[in-house]
Amino acid sequence: MNYQYMETPIGQMRLVSNGSHITAIEWPGHHGDSTCQQAQTDPALAQCKQQLQEYFRGERREFDLPLAPGGTDFQNAVWGALARIPFGELRSYRDIAEALGKPTAMRAVGAANGRNPIPIVVPCHRVIGSDGSLTGFAGGLEAKRTLLELEGALSGHQALI
Repeated sequence: MNYQYMETPIGQMRLVSNGSHITAIEWPGHHGDSTCQQAQTDPALAQCKQQLQEYFRGERREFDLPLAPGGTDFQNAVWGALARIPFGELRSYRDIAEALGKPTAMRAVGAANGRNPIPIVVPCHRVIGSDGSLTGFAGGLEAKRTLLELEGALSGHQALI
């Protein structure tokens, strides 16, 4: 496993790769596996860093990266649904559960959302509570608000915090 740090408007992120696929993007203060090696040359990390820089500059709305998040079948289904939320749009946990054909699985969707190892690229920040609240977020609610403001998702939306 390889990693590379990246400065972003929401703090220093750690990008992690298995050499060919992105396996994690870690929030500041949440850097995981210490057996990773800092990589000087890793094409997946370089591509991820470039696309994230474009996103933060407002030049990119979709990511095209090789991903290997791991996870259970259900988690992968949830993460796939998250990846289909368009830039600048919001969905509730209920919306995701219904899209998966499991309308009563809102808590399970929330748990899978919280375990998303590749935030921003797999946009778990676009999921809010049914009441419009900016619910718990591994990167912190301020980071979530920053990402949603960058995407213009809060324009005309009275998100509760």
